[in-house]
Amino acid sequence: MATDFWASSHYKRWIVDRATLKQARADDVLYVAEPEHLGFFQIYFANLISKLGKKLQLRQRVISTAIVFFHRFYLKNSYCETDPYLVLSACCYVAAKAEESPVHIKNVVSESRTLFSQQGPGKPTFPSDNSKLAEMEFYLVDDLECDLVVFHPYRTLLALCRKDAEVEAEAGELGTGIGAEDGPKYWGSGRGKLELSEGALQTAWFIINDTYRSQLCLLYPPHLIAISAIYLTLVLHTPTQNTIFDETTTRRQDPVAFLADLNVSLSVVSTISQEIIALYSLWSRYKEEPGAQSAGATPGAGTGTASGGPEWRFGYGHTITPLILPMLLKRMREQKLSDMMHPSSGRPVAVNKMLERTQAAG
Repeated sequence: MATDFWASSHYKRWIVDRATLKQARADDVLYVAEPEHLGFFQIYFANLISKLGKKLQLRQRVISTAIVFFHRFYLKNSYCETDPYLVLSACCYVAAKAEESPVHIKNVVSESRTLFSQQGPGKPTFPSDNSKLAEMEFYLVDDLECDLVVFHPYRTLLALCRKDAEVEAEAGELGTGIGAEDGPKYWGSGRGKLELSEGALQTAWFIINDTYRSQLCLLYPPHLIAISAIYLTLVLHTPTQNTIFDETTTRRQDPVAFLADLNVSLSVVSTISQEIIALYSLWSRYKEEPGAQSAGATPGAGTGTASGGPEWRFGYGHTITPLILPMLLKRMREQKLSDMMHPSSGRPVAVNKMLERTQAAG
């Protein structure tokens, strides 16, 4: 089950439609001034998971799995009725176990308290009691329906762009996914690999990292996300553009023809690419504090992002910082609680079970 994406719970239960995503945020959208703030929350919490993962010395695959768990959990819950900080710590803790890289619960609690204490005004109060995180782990696994197998785009990227031996050697580090041996089932004849420079491959890798700041992992299979990352690399990575242009007459392989020969829907790939660009447009207005975001890393380490540089500026508008979002979240939760305690009908509504869980944990 863990080696066949099409037979996995990931494909059967955790690829959803846009109506499901919209319904999942139906409560939250009532308590934000602008619906796009929910998109900033996705970036903010994914960044926190990445930072916590680095503090815990987790590999990129584990960090990506934790972010997927976080997105899945919030298909069934709302930000305003839960404590996302406790949830994301539990996601890291469970993902480390699921990916066979376990960390001690004391380390997760300690690093979480240190990280969240740096969030400025409105910063969360993270419980020092280890049992609270252990309890949240139980609720998380329950809402995930014990589906802890996650497929990632990284292996597909390497299967398409590197030699088979290199893919097999690195698959364990880079993530579970559809490998070279499965490729002919769905992307074409399987003949040949796309020739990308190390810089272009690194850019595609970083684009995949960036997609976890959105809900693309809930909408599309990982191999389509990987192909979209390759497409964007060919279009937006300037050195690759120059290489393709300069070697048009001598190049043994045409990247455009390579993508066209893949047995996938190019219209879906185009849609995913547009959504990634829309993510960058939103992300360009999200401003981390100076020095807060690390520079790019190599695919082996795999924690860099493609955003932030001049190549990736797509949109304009008012900016959002991580200092604003904790205060906004706190206000959302207070308003939600007030509405439940003082409804327009005059009859108090029972407090959401998940709110009770997280408040008790706090």
